[in-house]
Amino acid sequence: METMKMIKKNVALATGLLLMGSTASFAQSLADAKKAIDAEQYQKATSMLKTLVANQPKEGENYFNLGKVYLLTDNIDSARAAFTNGTTADPKNALNFVGLGQADLSQGNATNAKTNFDKAISLKAKDYTTYLAIGRAYIDQVDKKNIDYAQALPNLQKADELDSKDKDPETFLALADFYASQRKNTEAYPQYLRALDINPTLYRANVQIGKMYKDAFAFPEAEAEIQKVIAADPNYGPAYRELAEVQNQWSLADPKNGAAKKSQSLENMRKYLDLTDKSFDSRLRYAQFLFYANDFATLEKEVATLNAPDPKDPKNFVVTRMRGYSAVENKNYEQGIKYMNELFGRTQDASRIIGSDYLYLGKAQQNLGQDSLAFINISKAVELDSTKSEELAAIGAKFYAAKNFAKAAQVYEKVTEANSKDPNVAMNYYYLGASHYFAYAYDVRDNKNPTKDALVKADTAFSKLTRLAPDYETAYLFRARINKNLDDAESSQKLAVPYYEKFIDLVTVAKPEKAAANKVPLAEAYNYLGAIYANTDKEKAKEYFNKTLAIDPQNALATDNLKFLAGPAPKKAPIKK
Repeated sequence: METMKMIKKNVALATGLLLMGSTASFAQSLADAKKAIDAEQYQKATSMLKTLVANQPKEGENYFNLGKVYLLTDNIDSARAAFTNGTTADPKNALNFVGLGQADLSQGNATNAKTNFDKAISLKAKDYTTYLAIGRAYIDQVDKKNIDYAQALPNLQKADELDSKDKDPETFLALADFYASQRKNTEAYPQYLRALDINPTLYRANVQIGKMYKDAFAFPEAEAEIQKVIAADPNYGPAYRELAEVQNQWSLADPKNGAAKKSQSLENMRKYLDLTDKSFDSRLRYAQFLFYANDFATLEKEVATLNAPDPKDPKNFVVTRMRGYSAVENKNYEQGIKYMNELFGRTQDASRIIGSDYLYLGKAQQNLGQDSLAFINISKAVELDSTKSEELAAIGAKFYAAKNFAKAAQVYEKVTEANSKDPNVAMNYYYLGASHYFAYAYDVRDNKNPTKDALVKADTAFSKLTRLAPDYETAYLFRARINKNLDDAESSQKLAVPYYEKFIDLVTVAKPEKAAANKVPLAEAYNYLGAIYANTDKEKAKEYFNKTLAIDPQNALATDNLKFLAGPAPKKAPIKK
């Protein structure tokens, strides 16, 4: 009996040790998965967590972390499925309800998110990790418009309150990220330091401090902060990614060292790719970096072989976009049109179309001489993104140069309407007015009997131009010519007088150095004013005509009018015989 008892005791002890070992192994494996997530090795993390879910199907935290990876890679449907399975497998685990709430926020459904967050709190109201996860859910949104800072802060503060012994650096990291994402660096910085005081190897905090410096354009400080991480752990991939971002922006801000910094940034982004799992998502991020680094030659090669594992994956839309963009940038215009048409053909992704998509299609068409199609698509680009208005202005300039003034006016009308804050808006008003004016003039020349609507539109454009540039003499000259044509030739209302007078004043008084270059339009102005005053003030009329002759002695119109104003020569008295 004693022997049997001993055997049973040993078996029980062995079983207990086995279970303890299994639990320790599980805990270590979950920690490894989290470490892989932090290192942005998402494919590796996904594989590990799927194994954990299979081996420990009742552990809700496995599902939660799997769902978080899916959210980080913008696979919302997969994330929702993981969280839902987690609530079924471990209904008392609050985190999966938080995950469902975060998925709701990602799809713009704040009401459903609040319901799921409330459910999570009802399960674990005194656990700081619940509030920490909710606060994170509000700020960890891929689409920035879904971030709700007002809702995030009280949850993060509650997490800080419940973690009264300040054991978890993640609480302070989350608070720091909350402030840093709003560019509140003064508030963020001490929170990052508190996180590092608890765990000096929390390299994510150092990287985020570097990002803060970068966002403040303090590039040397940003680089130094991130280099600390690389010195401590040369295999921490996110450090190379952020360092690449710093150096890329630095290259744009410092033209003298720009080429060297750009080279360094590309080298560090490749290191980042090597240190991740070279998954589709990592390569996609690398490709996006190449786009922002303007390395279109490398980008075109990279995206040529980049395909999501699932053809229905919406991120294939982004790949197609970058194939189109890089082809256009590399002057492969026909290929660019093919890819952009493929992009627009993805009707399931219609809501993801942006202004730049129409812009690149239009640019390709423009370079192939398809100006009318280019105008249509670049106009759509401007409607979605007014900052693209100058690309549309380039279409207008092409029509203007070809003397297709009616079409040019149509284009510049859209340009000026799109972006009143464009630094080139004054010049765009000039071309709008000139296009309308010359469209009218050419119709008159070709005996098309045009209405004067184009002249009215031209005058409106130049009126806006003079408000923006009150000393621009050419605008007044155009207004003078326009109003001369708007006036009644038989019964003049003197509509052009104030504009000719302003033009004369600008080029002879305000800026006399311009007079020599403006002899022809000055003669035009003097002759007009001379003619206007000929019937009411002959001396003033003579003064203007003489001014014309002073700069153009052979001017026939001024000469003839002066003869007319002098009247017929007095007849000689007959000689008495």
